[in-house]
Amino acid sequence: MTFRKAIFIDKDGTLIENIPYNVDPSLITLTAGAACGIKRLVDNGYILVMISNQAGVAFGYFTIDALKGVIQRIQELLLMAGTAIHDFYFCPHHPDGSVPEYAVTCTCRKPSPGMIVKAALDLQIDLNRSWMIGDILHDVEAGNRAGCRTILINNGNETEWQDAESRKPNFIACNINEAADIILKNT
Repeated sequence: MTFRKAIFIDKDGTLIENIPYNVDPSLITLTAGAACGIKRLVDNGYILVMISNQAGVAFGYFTIDALKGVIQRIQELLLMAGTAIHDFYFCPHHPDGSVPEYAVTCTCRKPSPGMIVKAALDLQIDLNRSWMIGDILHDVEAGNRAGCRTILINNGNETEWQDAESRKPNFIACNINEAADIILKNT
């Protein structure tokens, strides 16, 4: 059996512009450099798997079904650039949520590696050949704990600079296109 290599990518603030708890597809735009960088990575044999905490479900701001339009819009934007997301994994949980079934502590919410590990099992991904790209250190920690190499997109979104070995990215980039340069040079 051949295992694939993947790019695990955070959604809000990394792949798309960060509008907190947004599920309005008309407001979704890709971040600068995202389309080009993603296309280059997919063209070089990586599959793209979006990994996202969606605590808005646990807080009752939107339903899981509302995410369908978001995913569809992101796919449309990437298809216009000649590429696509292979799959989307999200965590609807938050321990402080107001919707009882989602107001739990789980193993999927980043910085836990649960979503990445599940995707690797489901999609036959080799984590040692894969990368996690995100805009905060919770993304980096999830990738490191799963066994991926990691890139922090340093765009000013990180606010919890807690120092720990598990939170240290392998590389720092300004955008996804620069992250693609790093990945393709270090593959």
